[in-house]
Amino acid sequence: MDSTLVRDWMIPKPVTVSPSAPLRDAYWLMLENKVRRLPVMDGERLVGIVTLEDVRRVEPPTGVGLDLVKITDMLSRMAVRQVMTKDPKTIAPNAPLIEAARMMLEHNISALPVMEGNQLAGIITESDIFRAFVKLEGKN
Repeated sequence: MDSTLVRDWMIPKPVTVSPSAPLRDAYWLMLENKVRRLPVMDGERLVGIVTLEDVRRVEPPTGVGLDLVKITDMLSRMAVRQVMTKDPKTIAPNAPLIEAARMMLEHNISALPVMEGNQLAGIITESDIFRAFVKLEGKN
């Protein structure tokens, strides 16, 4: 698997979100696009990553019941920048896939934005690595 590159398995041109976007919008983007992570872009610059788990961790203030309307209202008032991971770990498209797997394990993360220079080229997730492993093992 060492000869397999990140670019062979990454998701090119991932859906992204702005740091100022309401958290509710990020949540719906994830649901609509069937993804669990969004790179956070300030113009052309990667500034963070937000995950479905980040959104789910947002708790209503004390005294607020789990009323769906109240939670939706709260998510619409919070910005992505309030829950995103800033300055996420990244990887280059020409890096070996095993390096991406090691980085995810070492840092206990589930995805890496793929950067070609200063440009976002894609995203590689743990699911992509599992898919690669299964496909490559099937050839042996």
